[in-house]
Amino acid sequence: MAASTDHPQTPAERLISVAIQSTWLLWLVGGLYISGPVIGWTLALMACWLAYVDARVSERFALLPLTIWLWIVGMAAMLLILWAGHANFDLGTGKTIKSSIGWAKGWALIALFPLAGALLQVREEVIYRAVCKLGAQTLMLLPLFLLAPFIGLPETLWVSPLKAVGGPGPEYFATTLYTIEPGAGTPRWQFFAPWSPAAGMVAVIFVLLAARDKHVGWRTVGIIAGLVLAILSQSRLALVALAVIAPIVWGLGRMDRAWMWYLAAPAMVLLGIFGPALIEVLEALMNDFSAARADSSRVRAALGRIAIERWQGEAYWFGHGIVENGPHLVEYMPIGSHHSWYGLLFVKGLTGAIALAVPLFSTLLVLAWRARQGSAERVALSMVFVMVLYSFGENLEILAYLYWPALVLVGKVLAARSYEVQRDGARQVPEEDAAQPATAP
Repeated sequence: MAASTDHPQTPAERLISVAIQSTWLLWLVGGLYISGPVIGWTLALMACWLAYVDARVSERFALLPLTIWLWIVGMAAMLLILWAGHANFDLGTGKTIKSSIGWAKGWALIALFPLAGALLQVREEVIYRAVCKLGAQTLMLLPLFLLAPFIGLPETLWVSPLKAVGGPGPEYFATTLYTIEPGAGTPRWQFFAPWSPAAGMVAVIFVLLAARDKHVGWRTVGIIAGLVLAILSQSRLALVALAVIAPIVWGLGRMDRAWMWYLAAPAMVLLGIFGPALIEVLEALMNDFSAARADSSRVRAALGRIAIERWQGEAYWFGHGIVENGPHLVEYMPIGSHHSWYGLLFVKGLTGAIALAVPLFSTLLVLAWRARQGSAERVALSMVFVMVLYSFGENLEILAYLYWPALVLVGKVLAARSYEVQRDGARQVPEEDAAQPATAP
């Protein structure tokens, strides 16, 4: 009897499946932030070793698409840019080593996980099912989180001693049940993420992944769990992402069908007629979006202005090298936080922003073009859309330890097409032609 398509069969699949389903356990012991880099580097080293000893994996390595190489080169460039920034501001060897370790736990993962997905035998069905099983765990734990603020349980149960290994802050090692929203005094939940908007990002990814599970029961559980996370995190950006990403991907996946163009033509006409009114509505919605959490919007805007001003005036090309806390105006939050592009410009300058923009938007364009080819391509495209959208609301590198399953899937899909094209080309070569030695034209 053949094994189920969603049952892990290879060492890589088993590691990925167990890691996803162990999320809550890792959160409980404060080890989630550590587990992400460990998994990423383990999978990448496993892939490199197999590429050396296994001819099939070696062949896949030789056929790695340009997009994967762009991620590898871009994230490696982040390390070189980091060193340049430290040298420019004479930050010393100690800070340089510390920042390099931070790179290995952040930016490096954004290249390592796609590389692992491209080289290792990992089926997307295994990821979908693991996410759905994590969703089932989430729904079982949900009553505890909902009741905690009303039955006298503390906001944070404990901060793990694992924080001694080093990290951005204690919130990455804290077992937090809920937080109290400043001003409103109402509870807000972040679940296994370091803060609520990050939980919203993970929720969006989990909804989009769970929606592809073939089993209706597991699919329903996964989607409901993801929606609950998104709603209870009270993340405005998560709700926007859930509303816009799926329709956009759906449309791009059907652009080769005539009826889509028949629908698009009158839609463009209507857009031209009602465009001004639509703009006014969008502006009102944006104002309401900001007003929903006015203090947060104010702080984020101020952080962005400070980051841009200091980038332009002090460290245009390679940035300041390290994160700095802002003034009282921004509640002493790190300059450039809550925004990947502001953060990159401040810490790594223009070269750092380019190092992310090139692979990110290249991948987006490639997958948008290939969205017509299958469901896996559309899922991967939705993952990249989430990254693009959240790059304007979060720092992508600091949360890679949470959304890494999306990166594995993106790498697998990017590489799969290259392998298929190569195999199809090989089959199309006649045997008599293949047997002839190559000659100069």
